[in-house]
Amino acid sequence: MVVSNSMLIASSLYSPCTLFATSHNLSSSFTTISNQSHAFLNTNPSLPLHSKRALHFVCFFDKSNSNFEDNKESGLEWPILRRWVVPWEWQTVSLTSLACGLGFVLAGLTEAIALPYLGIKPDVLSLDDKAEILLLDQGITTTVVLGIIYSVANTFKPLPEDFFKYDLREPFNLQKGWLLYAGVGLVGALIAISLTGVAVSFFNGETPQRETDALVRLLPLIGSSNLSTACLVGITGVLAPLLEETVFRGFLMTSLTKWVPTPVAVVMSAAVFALAHLTPGEFPQLFVLGTALGFSYAQTHNLLTPITIHSFWNSGVILLLTFLQLQGYDIRELLQTT
Repeated sequence: MVVSNSMLIASSLYSPCTLFATSHNLSSSFTTISNQSHAFLNTNPSLPLHSKRALHFVCFFDKSNSNFEDNKESGLEWPILRRWVVPWEWQTVSLTSLACGLGFVLAGLTEAIALPYLGIKPDVLSLDDKAEILLLDQGITTTVVLGIIYSVANTFKPLPEDFFKYDLREPFNLQKGWLLYAGVGLVGALIAISLTGVAVSFFNGETPQRETDALVRLLPLIGSSNLSTACLVGITGVLAPLLEETVFRGFLMTSLTKWVPTPVAVVMSAAVFALAHLTPGEFPQLFVLGTALGFSYAQTHNLLTPITIHSFWNSGVILLLTFLQLQGYDIRELLQTT
C-alpha cells in the first residue's frame, strides 16, 4: 500500500501518544474535544458507523483513559520504587568507582609518606594528636573522593534535580520528609541489625570473634579526652557518612537504577558497601544497614536521609562507648560480646 507524505505527516502529528507525551496542554485540549465528541454522538444517533468510529478515535484522548498523571496523583507510583534518570553509561560507573577506590588508597598512602617529612612521628604522638591527625586524614580522603565524583558528574550537567540532592526543606513531609524517614530508617536498622546478630550467633553456635575493624582501632582514643571524642564524632558522625553515602547511595545505587529496578539496586549497593569495609565477619550486619540506608534514600531521593541515619548510627556508637568507658566498663570486651 502506498501512503502519501501528507498522510505520514498527519499521522505523526496527530498520533495520540505523540500529542499526549508532547504537552499536557494538548492533552487538556483533546479532553475538551473528547467531551464535545461524546455529546455530539449522543445527540446524533443516526450518524453512519464510520463517522462514530472516527469520533471515538478523538475520544481516545480523554484524560480518564490515561494512567500517566492519574497514577502519579493517586499514589500508585510508589516513591520508593522510582528510578533515577541516569545520564551516564556503565563505562562511566566502572571507571569512576575505580577512581574513587584508588583515590581513597592513594590519599592514605600520601599522608603516611608525608608525615615523616613533616617531622611528625606517629609512634610518639599523644592520643589527642593522633585523633587530630585521623580527623585530618578523613577530611583529605573525603575531599579527594568527593572531588572525583563531582568532577565526573559536572561533565554531564545539567543533572536531574534529584541527583546529589541535599535538601533541608520539608523534613517531616509524609512522602519525602528526609528527617521523618531518617527516623524510620534508623529504628528499622536497629531492629533488623539486632535480629541479624541474633541469627548469626544462633547459626554459628557461638559469638564470632570481632575483627580488627575501624572501630576497634579507635578504641584507645574513645573516652581519652574531650578533644579526642570531638574528633571521633567529626570523623564517624560527619565526614564518613557524607563520603560513604554520596559514593554508595548517591552515585552507585542511583546509577544502577538505569539497568535494574530500584530494590535490586538497593541490595547490590548494600553488598558493595558491606564488602568495602573489609570485615567479612560483620558482612551480614553491614549489609542490613546498607539496605536500610538504600531504601530510606529511595523513598526521599534526598541524600540527607541516609547521611542522617549513618551519622546517628556512627556517632551514637562512639558516644555510648565513651559513656561506658567513663563508667569503668571494658568496652573492648563489650564489643566482643555484643
